[in-house]
Amino acid sequence: MTLLLSGRDVERLLTPDDCRAAVEDAFRRLAQGEVPPPGILAMHAADGSFHVKAGLLALERPYFAAKLNANFPRNGALHGLPTIQGAVILCDARNGAPLAIMDSISITALRTAAATGIATRYLARKDCETVLVCGCGGQGAAQLRAVARVRRPRRVLAYDQDAALAAAFAAAMQEELGIPAAAAPELAEAVAASAIVVTCTTARRFFITRGMVRPGTFIAAVGADHEEKQEIEPRLLAQAKVVTDLTEQASRIGDLHHAIAEGVMAKESVHAELAELVAGRKPGRVSDEEIIVFDSTGTGLQDVAAAIAVYRRAVEAGAGHSFALSEASAA
Repeated sequence: MTLLLSGRDVERLLTPDDCRAAVEDAFRRLAQGEVPPPGILAMHAADGSFHVKAGLLALERPYFAAKLNANFPRNGALHGLPTIQGAVILCDARNGAPLAIMDSISITALRTAAATGIATRYLARKDCETVLVCGCGGQGAAQLRAVARVRRPRRVLAYDQDAALAAAFAAAMQEELGIPAAAAPELAEAVAASAIVVTCTTARRFFITRGMVRPGTFIAAVGADHEEKQEIEPRLLAQAKVVTDLTEQASRIGDLHHAIAEGVMAKESVHAELAELVAGRKPGRVSDEEIIVFDSTGTGLQDVAAAIAVYRRAVEAGAGHSFALSEASAA
C-alpha cells in the first residue's frame, strides 16, 4: 500500500529541527561516499518551469525519492495559486515499491531552510546583530526560522518588491519569534547593516552587489534554482568564499552558473560543498572578515532525506490515507 500525505500532514509530522538533522546526516553520508550524487531534470514552460530532483539514501533500508515541482512566479497574481506546487514520490529502493506520495510545498520549504540553517552554523559569524530576508513569501519565513535556530539575531529586516508584503512579513515574524523586525525601504542600506543576508526570490537579474556588502557578511543565496534565475552579482561571488550545496549543480543552474558564464569564476574556485563542511573535510568560516556566499540550488538528497523522515513519522502515527496504485502494490 502507498501512503498519501497532504501538505498539512507534512507540516504536522516534520519539525524544522528534525528536518535539519535528517538533511545534515544525508550530507554527511554524501561526503563519506555512502550515497550517489543526486540528479536533476528541468524543463521550461511559457510562464514558469518544471524540475524533477531525485536522490537515493540508504538508512535502515534503501530509499529513492523523486520530487516534481512546478515553479510559476506569476501564479499568485494570475491564478491565486502558490508559486511552487508539486509532489514527492518515495519508493523502497530494494524493490521499487511506492511507499508514499506527499505534497512538496512544505517539503521544499523545510529542506531548503534546513540547508540554510546548517550552512549558517558553519559560515556565519557567531555574533549576529541583524538578519536581512529578501523575498517575503513562505520560503522567507522558513529561512528566517532556520537562521534564528542557530544564530539568535537581535533584529530582523525584511525586503520585498511588494512593500506591503515586507511589512506584513516583519510583523508576523516579530510576533512568532519575539525578535524586533521591520520592513527595509532601502535594499543597499539594509544589506550594509546586516551580518546575515538571505535571498529567496524569483529574480532574473542580480540585486545584491559587491558594493553593498560589508566584511564578515554571510549570504545564503537560495532563489537561483534554474539557469535563468539570479540574485548575486558575479563579481561579488568571485571575491567571496563560495560554498555550494552541490558544485556541479550550482555551476549549471545556480548563481555560480552566471559567474562562470561571465568568466570571473571557475568550478575550481569554489571553496567547498556543504557536505565537506559537515564531514569536517573543509573549514567553514576562519575569519570574522570573510564574506561568504552559500549558493543553495536545492538537491534531491535533501528531498529524499526529508521525505523519509515524514514517511517514518506517518507510519508511527498512522497518518495519511493508504491506497493501492495497482493490484501489485495492494499485495
